[in-house]
Amino acid sequence: MDKKYFQTEDKLIIPEVNEAQMREVDRIAVEDFGLGILQMMENAGRNLAEFIMEKIGPPTDKSIVILAGSGGNGGGGICCARHLHNHGYAVKIFLTKNVEDLTGAARTQLDILIQSGITPSLKSDAEEEIKKCDFVIDALIGYSLKGAPRGMVQELIQLTNLHSNQVFSLDIPSGIDSSNGETHGEFIRADATMTLALPKPGNHHAGAGEIYLADIGIPPEVYKPLDIHFSPLFKEKYRIKLNRTTEK
Repeated sequence: MDKKYFQTEDKLIIPEVNEAQMREVDRIAVEDFGLGILQMMENAGRNLAEFIMEKIGPPTDKSIVILAGSGGNGGGGICCARHLHNHGYAVKIFLTKNVEDLTGAARTQLDILIQSGITPSLKSDAEEEIKKCDFVIDALIGYSLKGAPRGMVQELIQLTNLHSNQVFSLDIPSGIDSSNGETHGEFIRADATMTLALPKPGNHHAGAGEIYLADIGIPPEVYKPLDIHFSPLFKEKYRIKLNRTTEK
């Protein structure tokens, strides 16, 4: 079987984590190291906003639609919306759940966003807004996909693939299994993906587009209980580009 892995532009091989490993990384980071979910979500959202700004250039008249789920990935997208708004970008955000149904860190991010003057757009407007926007940011599911996307998530994926000009995904395109790259229904076809902490095997899927890795503040020591060992990856940067490599 061909061996697939990611490496940096200077040929450093980067370890990968599947869904179960990433859940354990999150647990260790919170319970043993004292990192907060909101803290890591803020790092992810700000990183994503900076990544988008680098990709699309100054605000001018560019419009951005952000699609946000109700979990941690969606919370990162909501945080990203605030940072883009702070820098003068025109942002509209669509949620897969009603505001009152959001909880935890994602709800906190949404409350801050609403206080900043941005309220979620009506779901009935999603198709029109996706058609006319310049960029779509996919923060619907993340690494915790369970089966084929359904309901509002599926609808937003379909509309994005049908109408969007350019799509950026957070962590992994929604609908692609983070552990193995399998798809069981609709999935986002991204131009680029900013993955978090370490890359996921599913990011080898061509639907993930270009792959960038973002630092969300998790020390390398968090991974040692999983027998994953590496030296600091990011050096003077908070994001690095990764290349896919296959060996026979």
